[in-house]
Amino acid sequence: MQSQIKFMTIDEQISHLKKGAVDLIREEDLRKKLENSAKTGKPLIIKYGADPTAPDIHLGHTVVIRKLKAFQELGHTVIFLIGDFTGMIGDPSGKSATRPMLTREEIAANAETYETQIFKLLDPQKTEIRFNSQWMNRFGAADFVRLCSRVTVKQILERDDFEKRMREEKPISLHELLYSLVQGYDSVALESDVELGGTDQKFNMLVGRNLQREYAQEPQIVITTPLLEGLDGVQKMSKSLGNYIGIADAPNEMFGKVMSISDDLMWRYFELLTDVTFDEIEQMKTSGENPRNLKVNLAKHIIKDFHSQDLAEEAEREFIERFRNKQRPTNIEECAVKAGEWDVRKLLVRVGLASSMAEAKRFINDGAIKINEQRLFSKDSTINLAEDEKVLLQRGKLHFLYVRGKDVAGVVRCQIESSMLASIGYDEENRVLEVEFKDGLAYQYFEFPKEEYENFLEVKDNEESSGSFFNKNIKAGGYRFITL
Repeated sequence: MQSQIKFMTIDEQISHLKKGAVDLIREEDLRKKLENSAKTGKPLIIKYGADPTAPDIHLGHTVVIRKLKAFQELGHTVIFLIGDFTGMIGDPSGKSATRPMLTREEIAANAETYETQIFKLLDPQKTEIRFNSQWMNRFGAADFVRLCSRVTVKQILERDDFEKRMREEKPISLHELLYSLVQGYDSVALESDVELGGTDQKFNMLVGRNLQREYAQEPQIVITTPLLEGLDGVQKMSKSLGNYIGIADAPNEMFGKVMSISDDLMWRYFELLTDVTFDEIEQMKTSGENPRNLKVNLAKHIIKDFHSQDLAEEAEREFIERFRNKQRPTNIEECAVKAGEWDVRKLLVRVGLASSMAEAKRFINDGAIKINEQRLFSKDSTINLAEDEKVLLQRGKLHFLYVRGKDVAGVVRCQIESSMLASIGYDEENRVLEVEFKDGLAYQYFEFPKEEYENFLEVKDNEESSGSFFNKNIKAGGYRFITL
């Protein structure tokens, strides 16, 4: 595909770049920029900005990254801009309430994982990683005032998110009004020719286009990509909704998730998540081929991009074998929870097989939950996990998980070893261990032995430098405390 791209005409390039795009503002301007680049040999500067608000990237994020890759293969300069400064503001796009601001430590940790994950698609030798703190940290009060003078309050409040909040009499924080300005100024600082983003970023990118005019620069082209539907085919792909495929997911898990989507959604994924052309997709639609076989092809395309062709073939063999012989997967993940009696709904939420108590109840009512291969039908079911006892939880045909009962120390130790721990602290006077996990839950363990806490420090000190991870005060505000 890459060798074909190098010899595309301008018309073919535009057609290729428009694949899967929602907005192209403006096509005639993009044509002029591409023609000028071909004439002068100077590559275009292609910008994509991402605030590091979460550590993991899923396939929904890769829709726009694939568009970056297309520009990169045409020989243009791709800048992946990590919004470490804007991340501390919090993007209000699509939000009905003010987003909490992240700390520098949280942003730095998430940004590090972004760099690793994007290179599964982009060529690291042809990608510039930039941080908008490089120029925004140098901004003084006078600089911000001058920047604010470039737009009106009316222009900023025209965005749908703010209009909706005002109608509902919900607050808008002053720092949120600055977000679009700062993101727009990034385009000025980088002198970008093209900016890519999801449809929810259209307003912010148009602010950048207008600011470039204010700073006597040629305005950037804005290309938006759609928000990818999740596995349910209804809501956008989201980790919090549990309808996502993570790019770090194991090949077998990826394969199973792709095979679970509807036939209609399959075509959407072919269009947005692969390099298969429009013509090839149309040929598949009229080929009369069994949709199951086409879905296998889609799954292998996706796994090849993020793992390898060999692992894609292996995942297909395992999937076929499992369903032919009704076998379990060979590698089933294991997690630890506190030993004792559990409401099954709470257990499903705690281990990530359901996103909420309501969803867990629905799974049970639908007969989708099994424990040790026994189907559950009562939403009030409980399970008593003895210490070190292991049970197999199953949701539907594809999701399996071993859950082992542990004492409190064992649970926390497992979380440390699996890097799921976000912070830990110990109140020596009251003998209370305070733990926060990366899923946002926080816990207090009373009457906790100090020597066990010191053991945790020793385990963690072997993995990362002391001081950066511990002694974070966990306060009641903003956390959900559960006494186990």
